[in-house]
Amino acid sequence: MAKVIKLRKGLDVNLKGKAALETLTVACPGEYALVPDDFVGVKPKVVVKEGDSVKAGDALFVDKLHPEVKFVSPVSGTVSLVERGDRRKLLSVRVKADQNQEAREFDVKGNVKEVLLKSGMFAFFRSRPYDVVANPDEQPKAIFVTAFNSMPLSQDFDYILKGQEKEFQAGISALSKIAKVELGVSVKQTNDALKNAKDCNVTLYDGPAPAGNVGVQINQISPINKGEVVWTLSGEEVIFIGRLMTTGKVDLTRTIALAGSEVQTPKYFKVKVGQQLTTLLNGQLDQSKSLRIINGNVMTGFKTCKEGYLAAHATEVNVIPEGNDVDEFMGWINPLRTKEFSTSRSYWSWLCPKKEYALDARVKGSERHMIVGGEYDKVFPMDIYAGYLVKAIITGDIDRQEALGIYEVAPEDFAIAEFIDSSKLELQRIVREGLNILRRENA
Repeated sequence: MAKVIKLRKGLDVNLKGKAALETLTVACPGEYALVPDDFVGVKPKVVVKEGDSVKAGDALFVDKLHPEVKFVSPVSGTVSLVERGDRRKLLSVRVKADQNQEAREFDVKGNVKEVLLKSGMFAFFRSRPYDVVANPDEQPKAIFVTAFNSMPLSQDFDYILKGQEKEFQAGISALSKIAKVELGVSVKQTNDALKNAKDCNVTLYDGPAPAGNVGVQINQISPINKGEVVWTLSGEEVIFIGRLMTTGKVDLTRTIALAGSEVQTPKYFKVKVGQQLTTLLNGQLDQSKSLRIINGNVMTGFKTCKEGYLAAHATEVNVIPEGNDVDEFMGWINPLRTKEFSTSRSYWSWLCPKKEYALDARVKGSERHMIVGGEYDKVFPMDIYAGYLVKAIITGDIDRQEALGIYEVAPEDFAIAEFIDSSKLELQRIVREGLNILRRENA
């Protein structure tokens, strides 16, 4: 019987605009883009030029430090643009898709890690510490797979997994040939393919967000000490690997949730990594409103536009009000703000715990000094003093960061703490910068 871990620290925010359990397939756009910034820690080197023909699974760029780590095209077509920015930084590689799609075939009978490297699937592995693309020269003590996301408006992996159980198990079995696999599942999930998965250790989690974060699961099962390495994957990325192992071809099709209070009909859509977001958003938005389009989860994603491209790890696209056109009577001092969410019971809305909120993107206050009151610890389920760790990162005290557990965390672990932070600090950005500095120091 699977082990059950109950988490009491955290916070569930019930936002309006959850995706209905209905999946649509949108018309494939003419152009796709692979963005190096989606793969943290990589120094990209382009291996194609404009006008080259590629198949799905062909490399578009590689990591300069580890050229065997490839980042491959999601479609077959012609390389239409190698986009560069300041100091010739690679911003994206775009491919104009062919009418008839072809995929590169790979021999999947050899060493699993080599197959994943040749096919580009290895690029989806992330490594702890530092939360960067994994180093193929390292041997992880375990591979952690989280099969659920507990953040607001996140995709329902139970729903997505239906019909893909065979590929998911094939992916888990392949991973087990590299290292021990730890699979994190929610107690609310009902798909037997998760709770009865083979070739892995299944652990059930019961608790509010961020219980679905792989960092929380690592902290509960096998905390990372200095010198140890853990690799992580999401459930749908395991399906990518399973498809490769069963067909010999790369298929980067995702089922993402288009959600948020400003989406007219929130639903699921079958799309490919790098697909242009206009294919999802056309006809779904009120153009007269000021909107925030988020590439990824509403708590951890980044601001984008309709002409943007689906990020490599994104499982949702969310649209919420920007909030720059709001005119509120009495502003924040009005105690009857029943449409606002508060963790401190400042508004009467706390009397309606099941109410759905249409929150906007306003920060509602300026950055200020940190308040010492254990605020972060109330929603941070890891065995780490989150507030003290953030202070150590801000002050650049590397020794103290190590003592406080920075090797175990990733920016997404601080998303809920950032949401409730009365100091209005950009905690995820601070943690990312701290991890980058520590990685350079230890290189």
